[in-house]
Amino acid sequence: MTEPDPVEIKQALAELRDVNKDKRRTAVMKLGMLGGDEAVRSLIFTLQNPTEDLIVRGRAALMLGKIGDVRAVDGLIDVLTSAGYQTRLHAAEALGKLGDPRAIKPLLRIAANDHDTVGEAARAALTKLGYRDDEEDTREAVVDTIALHQTSS
Repeated sequence: MTEPDPVEIKQALAELRDVNKDKRRTAVMKLGMLGGDEAVRSLIFTLQNPTEDLIVRGRAALMLGKIGDVRAVDGLIDVLTSAGYQTRLHAAEALGKLGDPRAIKPLLRIAANDHDTVGEAARAALTKLGYRDDEEDTREAVVDTIALHQTSS
């Protein structure tokens, strides 16, 4: 994968700091399309900023799922219970795309407690992560995967 144009990244980062929320909404989409290390770090920061516009945060979650960098997992887990429907929805979807088993327990809580589209997204993400509530063998495999992942970290 090629590194994004530093000029385009710099421009998008400047827009992300703008007072105009529409410019910030566009900037997170640009950063997601550009990708790269700086874009990922900025999107994670934006996602976790509780004072940021809810649509900006939701789009940050969406773009982090698109980029597919596992550094976003902890931030996405953190916002599963935050304010903002789009933020929670896109965080659940992104966690399914990232495929990291650390997301299973938080997604299970969302799936059990949210009976709306966010809960459906959490259930779909769990399926992508290989979790099946009705199969004991799958639960054991997930536990083994989590244990393996924790020892290799």
